[in-house]
Amino acid sequence: MTRIEEFKPATAAEVEAFRIKLLGKKGEIGALMEEFKSVAPELKRELGQKLNHLKTTAAARIEALRGAIGEKEQAAASHIDDMTRPGTAERIGSRHPISIVKNQIVEIFSRLGYTVADGPEIEDDWHVFSALNFPPEHPARDMQDTFFIEKTPDVVLRTHTSSIQVRTMEHQKPPIRVICPGRVFRNEAISYRAHCIFHQIEGLYIDRNVSFADMKQSILYFAKELFGEQTRIRMRPSYFPFTEPSAEVDVSCSICGGKGCGVCKGTGWLEIMGCGMVDPNVLEANGIDHTQYSGFAFGMGIERIAMLKYGVGDLRLYFENDVRFLNQFDSAL
Repeated sequence: MTRIEEFKPATAAEVEAFRIKLLGKKGEIGALMEEFKSVAPELKRELGQKLNHLKTTAAARIEALRGAIGEKEQAAASHIDDMTRPGTAERIGSRHPISIVKNQIVEIFSRLGYTVADGPEIEDDWHVFSALNFPPEHPARDMQDTFFIEKTPDVVLRTHTSSIQVRTMEHQKPPIRVICPGRVFRNEAISYRAHCIFHQIEGLYIDRNVSFADMKQSILYFAKELFGEQTRIRMRPSYFPFTEPSAEVDVSCSICGGKGCGVCKGTGWLEIMGCGMVDPNVLEANGIDHTQYSGFAFGMGIERIAMLKYGVGDLRLYFENDVRFLNQFDSAL
């Protein structure tokens, strides 16, 4: 039989285990009660009193141990070694570099009067392709590897944020001046330079007498504000189904100052976006009279801009949530 007065528990869990050992249904005192049934009648009175006293004493002892342990643990929890010791400062988190760059781009274009527009990531064929001058079976559709929603071939994950521009033109009459940031999806193999998920920001300006020169000056202003006053741009002819004429925009390499380095592959230039004058077919498809209005559109990958701005060499770092990478970026932006 366990001696109650010799039990010296250190934790509440030990007290509870001791209670079960003594007073549980299969405990030691319970076993004595079972044996009591076979005791001779002339001894039952004396032994019964002793058993009851033992049970009462055990219950009182356990309750006292619970109280003592509780007071000890409470005192330990509230104990402060040194009241004068400085507190530990809370660590401030960092904004993700994609969020930092997106906010910078939006802020720059907001100075030119652009407002932010948004739209769904799950879209239909009309808003992603047809309304943007992608006819059925047009080879330009192969430029983008699309994720189609199973059993619904006309429903897709948007491949570009141009679908937001379409929705804006549907519900807003010119003048239109919007910037469209968002996440897009393309069926590409993941590597240091490509990912199936990335972020774009596109712009659209439609009004009377909008010219290519207006677009060039807007993009030049953006490049200087983001990369520095010494930044230069150049435009190379390109092709997009929804703009005509179209161009690719390069900026002078900020790392080598345009002299040529490994980052710009010795050319002194880095590609940052595509742009062009909105095709009249796109205006008409969205209910805008192309004889009265013209406009330009542009689009860029936010990851690409962040790579150039911060010298990040691997796209996958943006998605891995490694705090060692994220802590390098300013949380104030």
